[in-house]
Amino acid sequence: MRCSIRVRGEEKQTKTFANFPKKTFESSSPWQLDRFIPNRAAMDFDYAHYMLMGGKVGKDDSETSSPAKEAYRKQLAEIFNMNRGRILIFRFFCFRFLIFVYIFFDSNIMDAGFSSRLSRLRLQEQIHQKRNSRENLDRFIPNRAAMDFDYAHYMLMGGKVGKDDSETSSPAKEAYRKQLAEIFNMNRGRILAFKNKPSTPAEGIFEEPSSVRRVKPSKPQRYIPQTSEKTLDAPGLLDDYYANLLDWGKTNVLAIALESSVYLYDASDGSTSELGNFYDEDGPVTSVSWAPDGQHIAVGLHNSDVQLWDTLANKHVRTLQGGHHSRVGALDWNNHILTSGGNDGLIINNDVRIRSHIVKTYRGHHGEVCGLKWSASGQQLASGGNDNLLFIWDKSMASLNSPTQWLHRLEDHTAAVKALAWCPYQSNLLASGGGLSDQCIKFWNTHTGACLNSVNTGSQVCSLLWNNNERELLSSHGFTDNQLTVWKYPSMVKIAELFGHTSRVLFMAKSPDGCTVASAAADETLKFWNVFGTPEVAKPAPKTNWEPFANIARIR
Repeated sequence: MRCSIRVRGEEKQTKTFANFPKKTFESSSPWQLDRFIPNRAAMDFDYAHYMLMGGKVGKDDSETSSPAKEAYRKQLAEIFNMNRGRILIFRFFCFRFLIFVYIFFDSNIMDAGFSSRLSRLRLQEQIHQKRNSRENLDRFIPNRAAMDFDYAHYMLMGGKVGKDDSETSSPAKEAYRKQLAEIFNMNRGRILAFKNKPSTPAEGIFEEPSSVRRVKPSKPQRYIPQTSEKTLDAPGLLDDYYANLLDWGKTNVLAIALESSVYLYDASDGSTSELGNFYDEDGPVTSVSWAPDGQHIAVGLHNSDVQLWDTLANKHVRTLQGGHHSRVGALDWNNHILTSGGNDGLIINNDVRIRSHIVKTYRGHHGEVCGLKWSASGQQLASGGNDNLLFIWDKSMASLNSPTQWLHRLEDHTAAVKALAWCPYQSNLLASGGGLSDQCIKFWNTHTGACLNSVNTGSQVCSLLWNNNERELLSSHGFTDNQLTVWKYPSMVKIAELFGHTSRVLFMAKSPDGCTVASAAADETLKFWNVFGTPEVAKPAPKTNWEPFANIARIR
């Protein structure tokens, strides 16, 4: 830049600004202009020298100063300082303004570049923090603090810790080892741990504190009345653990055997009637069981006969003979097949539609058969006996000429097995209860024969019933408390205990709606308990307007 000034009356030449070199801006990226590096091409060395010398360029100290020369120097200095200051300020703000426009007002950058640049910066910051973190365990170095050496030793030894190869293996021990292995492997995946568990996150700014955080409301506990709704006298009820003298039919009629008679109690209106009086030489009655139609009932007698009665006509229909050689203490229906279990250890399938009623005989028990229950599907039969054995019979195996007719022979109980109950919501789950020397409720997988759980109740288990509406199990007991106990399945936590009987509660039966339970005890009383609550009423289907040919697909 050149500047010339005429002092005396001459026209003052205006200052001109030299253009900035184009190659300086073009060759340098806008991102490189924020560094404080002088640009020699844009510098004025004369002015720089003048400023460094304090404005003494060409000034002789010995020269006499005149007012005109002083005015000339001051005017010259003002022009230099004014122009150079404005140039520097203009240059500074020009470059900053161009950078600002380039970053924020370019349309392409505003649309995609700025957000992507911001995300890249955050990602780089996270990677940098991760590299500097002490928990950066990307190298395959096990973390000893997070390892379970007992589990690692168990896995490395192949599950043979404390196992003697010479020891004879039994099904019970194998089942125990499998269950132990499942417990060890629960929630575990690896022997070596390469990183710690993530720490519990701290409460954030936008997160509610734990004290204010909403908790999902749990289902309220169901109320179970502690007293019976009704009590009836049952004089002459046998105190016999191996008999089955109580059953509730499909038509809401309860049948109970008292010595040599069978009485019917209609729970709908409370009426009572006597079915029939059996001869003393035939009786007493040792078992009763309603047919699926709710009209006919089977009665097992002490003389090994089984009689069929029509309750509507109060008429004896037929007698099934020739199968057993001693009393019949257990009965159960599977459609038109009546299965009977006797004191002789035999289990017989009787087809009540044909003259030769015996269609199959199961042999396996060596003592009296006191428990019989068909599964809901009708494919499996569970039988318990006084020989402490529990058998699972499969209907499909009945026609096979195999040396063993049973599907599973279970020997875990240490007393007579009378209480049997099939789970209503899991077809292969069976609950069984043992007598005075056993006092246990056991749960079985009838497909595999494995014992899933065993609970010691502390008293004789006489009967078992499942709740159709909840995952609950009801058990009746003998000495010492003679109570009914409601269990939560599968935790087997006691929900309620019902007291009222003064002697062991031998028999239980469930109403057709699955809500009320009748219990008969050796104290010759019959009690009704509202233990399973009220079933949920299904909502009626919405009514639709009837249209002709509604079942024919329409073409639109």
